[in-house]
Amino acid sequence: MEPETEQDEVRVWRRRRWLGLSGKLLLLTIPLVLIAEILIYVPAIANFRLNRLNDRLAAANTAALVLDASPSGMVPESLARDILDSIGARAVAIKMGQQRRLLASGELPPQIDHDVDMRSVNPWEAIVDSFQVMFESGNQAIRVIGPAPGGGQFLEVVVDELPLRQAMYRFSSNLLLVSLTIAILTAALVYLALHFLFVQPMRRLTANLVGFHQNPESAANIIVPTQRTDEIGVAERELSDMQRDLVSMLHQKSRLAALGLAVSKINHDLRNLLASSQLLSDQLASVPDPRVQRFAPKLMRSLERAIAFCQSTLSYGRAQEAAPDRRMLLIEPVVAEVRETAGLASDASITWVSSIERGLTIDADPDQLFRVLLNLVRNAAQALEGQQSDAGIQQIRITGRREGAVAIVEVSDTGPGLPQKARAHLFEAFQGSVRAGGTGLGLAIAAELVRAHGGDIHLVEGTIGATFRITIPDRPVELLTIRGERARA
Repeated sequence: MEPETEQDEVRVWRRRRWLGLSGKLLLLTIPLVLIAEILIYVPAIANFRLNRLNDRLAAANTAALVLDASPSGMVPESLARDILDSIGARAVAIKMGQQRRLLASGELPPQIDHDVDMRSVNPWEAIVDSFQVMFESGNQAIRVIGPAPGGGQFLEVVVDELPLRQAMYRFSSNLLLVSLTIAILTAALVYLALHFLFVQPMRRLTANLVGFHQNPESAANIIVPTQRTDEIGVAERELSDMQRDLVSMLHQKSRLAALGLAVSKINHDLRNLLASSQLLSDQLASVPDPRVQRFAPKLMRSLERAIAFCQSTLSYGRAQEAAPDRRMLLIEPVVAEVRETAGLASDASITWVSSIERGLTIDADPDQLFRVLLNLVRNAAQALEGQQSDAGIQQIRITGRREGAVAIVEVSDTGPGLPQKARAHLFEAFQGSVRAGGTGLGLAIAAELVRAHGGDIHLVEGTIGATFRITIPDRPVELLTIRGERARA
């Protein structure tokens, strides 16, 4: 049943807090200590009984020497009774050879209820007999047998069980009080030690987790680790590192969300402007000027591609890119279009080198391959722009070859290369940019498009400037499809 009032909720909360880790440890410690005390009590009470009986035998042994030393073995009845009272016995007898001699006797019981031979007592029998004595009632007679002084075979002492039982009760009550005191003190010490060493740090960790869960974007909620070197210290440091990474990731996600919102606002107007430009380019295509006729198709193609880019602008970061529409195509026309779009065809300051195998084909989506190469070429041109004019020849080189069913394309430049900071997050959005004001989206988009083709893109080490290698394998073709096409041909 759920609490109905605020006071009930507070009461339940306090009970749960008390029964937290420290409360459970306290409840666990007390019975464990009591169990340990019980395990100590069982042999202790058995040993107490044996010592008590041994004391009676020792006293009887001394009395036997006195009685045996009397003239003619005769002592006054009053003296014998005093001796028996002093040792707490009813009778003392000794066996010498084949003769059993009664040294002293008082009021003998009608029968002997228990015999205890102290010469051969094992621990289990001692424990069982001790509890048997404690659970009995009345005053039974016990005959205790032990070694005899001098040349006797054994000494017999008849004692009452009631005084022994009462002494065992007193010993048990004293031991119980001591055990309870030890259990309470031990439980309190264990509770305090665990509370300060483990429970308080764990409460600090849990309170920090609760606070961080409520506002995970605030760096103020990051836990400050202590100097502990144990597992709790390791947990604090790892939690602090995890929280810092999470805060940084959330800030990056917020930046992406803000960027996506801004792009979505711009996207509508930009598409309208590009559509208007496309109408103007259609009218421009009707102008009979040869130069206009030469550049108009390229302008129309660029506008069509720009409109398509606007349609898919929000795909990055919100959803995956569209699946590539792959086909076998010549790569040289794509490279030439990339050069013209990047504005390098008329730029004399940057040398353009194209070293592609003649007739090289690649199994790829033409628009996505164009985007990949354009991003790499623009990055290379921007790297060369920041280089000093006398630093050497500024060159962008594109090579292409085929190795079996894999097409390999490399884009390299003679720029300053990439710093180590950029290499660590090369293909991550907003992480791999080295240019002021750059976003690092170009390489991230290129990597996503290449991977969509089942290929790979990576930075080649040990080259002048920066060299990116793209490998795109051909799609596997089923034999039945090829046989069907040949049959139709």
